[in-house]
Amino acid sequence: MRLNTPRIPPVEPENWTEEQIQALGMDIKDLQASIGSPDKVFNIVKTLIRYPALFKAWLGFANHVLFDSSLTPRDREIVILRIGWLCQSGYEFGQHIIIGRDAGLNDAEMKAIAAGADAANWSAAEQTLLKATDELHADAFIGNATFSQLQEHFEEQQILDLIFAVGQYNMVSMALNSTGVQLDEGIPEYKAFVGE
Repeated sequence: MRLNTPRIPPVEPENWTEEQIQALGMDIKDLQASIGSPDKVFNIVKTLIRYPALFKAWLGFANHVLFDSSLTPRDREIVILRIGWLCQSGYEFGQHIIIGRDAGLNDAEMKAIAAGADAANWSAAEQTLLKATDELHADAFIGNATFSQLQEHFEEQQILDLIFAVGQYNMVSMALNSTGVQLDEGIPEYKAFVGE
């Protein structure tokens, strides 16, 4: 974690205004059910809900990237974990350790995310996802060779979903890092998980 305390403190759901509840677009109980916890609302939500109009505008896009992507859940999580690592976003990487497990990644593979495309864990298609993520992060551009490799393994919509997933989680990592959103209970600290 870059910060030990939040710069913008989270707001507990019992203190949310009507505008904040409406921005969520669902009942709090439905939100808790959707994340599999009857008593949890994540710190990212409790922080970003402080700006209801922005939260509502962002939520539709974020839901597409996480739930409606044309990438397989495993491929999506490889991309999200890599951009979280590159951004050194402890919150993002930590949350997606849990989500990555649900998507079929094992702990050794998630630890190899830190090494990137050169780790021995990856198929040719997965190496290309990692290379594309690295290039987008470094230069906001996928080079010709990597783009051609993507086209060998992925359909057009999947390539677009890859690009937008990297953009979404780069942006979210900036917000999480800069506002100091703290780890939720039970979420692993990412550098300790990876072994750094």
